[in-house]
Amino acid sequence: MKAIKVMATVDQQGQLALDTPLVMNQNSRVEVIVLIPEATERDEDDEPNEKILESLRQSLQDAKVGKTRPVSELWDSLDVE
Repeated sequence: MKAIKVMATVDQQGQLALDTPLVMNQNSRVEVIVLIPEATERDEDDEPNEKILESLRQSLQDAKVGKTRPVSELWDSLDVE
């Protein structure tokens, strides 16, 4: 058996809606294992969309008025693991 990991959303009727289509033979039966995160689990990279959009708006405004930094300076500030 081959495993493919995809993200999905469960709707009000309990039906799964995949975020991306599966690339496989059509009309195939599949086995589905659903992993539900606990309320205390949170991906540290999950920021609310509103916060991301506001950050993008601010960055665009900064770029329009010339408030920029050299790329070399940005590379130096990256936290590399």
